[in-house]
Amino acid sequence: MIAAQPSHDPSLRRYLEHPRGGPTVLRIVLGTQLRRLREAAGVTREAAGDAIRGSHAKISRLELGRVSCKERDISDLLTLYHVTDEAFRSDFLALARRTGTPGWWHQYGDVLPGWFETHIGLEEAASVIRTYEVQFVPGLLQTADYARAVTQLGHPRASAEELERRVALRLQRQALLTTPDAPRLWAVVDEASLRRPLGGPQVMAGQLRHLLAVSRLPNVTLQIAPFSLGGLAAAGGPITILRFLEPDLPDIVYLEQLTSALYLDKRDDVDHYLAVMDRLSAQAESPRESQEMLERLLTQAS
Repeated sequence: MIAAQPSHDPSLRRYLEHPRGGPTVLRIVLGTQLRRLREAAGVTREAAGDAIRGSHAKISRLELGRVSCKERDISDLLTLYHVTDEAFRSDFLALARRTGTPGWWHQYGDVLPGWFETHIGLEEAASVIRTYEVQFVPGLLQTADYARAVTQLGHPRASAEELERRVALRLQRQALLTTPDAPRLWAVVDEASLRRPLGGPQVMAGQLRHLLAVSRLPNVTLQIAPFSLGGLAAAGGPITILRFLEPDLPDIVYLEQLTSALYLDKRDDVDHYLAVMDRLSAQAESPRESQEMLERLLTQAS
């Protein structure tokens, strides 16, 4: 079956001219487009794998955006999928080349695990970031001193140099909150994380002052889940939900564990966690009440 020839796709041009999220997002976009072309052409994953001297598993990883790709492989797949429009092929191949361009976080490769690298790339491209934290202040809202205390807790054997590099990585992540096209951050923080004197009283006082300041940013909504609530809708660990403006990027739930993370994008899973986040936000103090609570906690810490 010969599929209809795709015309020049303006969305590919948009990704090329205004990339957000670096290679992580571009790989997902490229993979999604390749899957659509393969399905439209009636080609199986096995046949596609044979065309690039690989396996159906390689095609699956490619279509999910889990791996970068060779320009030659993309060219062969486009030919297999009956894509002959030169402008379309040119944009596709240019996008494939971009997937191999390292993001800014590549410089921290010595302290950045692969499973978290994916999260940073998605975070950079998100339009909305919703997060719930139980034990710590969210990474995007931590001060340098607080981040240092958290890092020491998780990496007790780290050298002073490694410790500072991990802190620098966390602080550089935070820069996206004040960019012209900054995402909206909606954070629900458990009161326990604000009362736990991580790093000592001075560090916590500085962290509380910082939370008050960032909570006043127009793109940041901060809510505190107080002890008085008792049980919460999200019993368990932290949750982050990333939402994107780009139609090729589905909402993604990020669940961080001690040495790995889960990325969920199936609609049922995402809907479940969105419902949990909605209940959490309804149960927590309002943004104004949360600011007042921060001011009380800061007075007590002084």
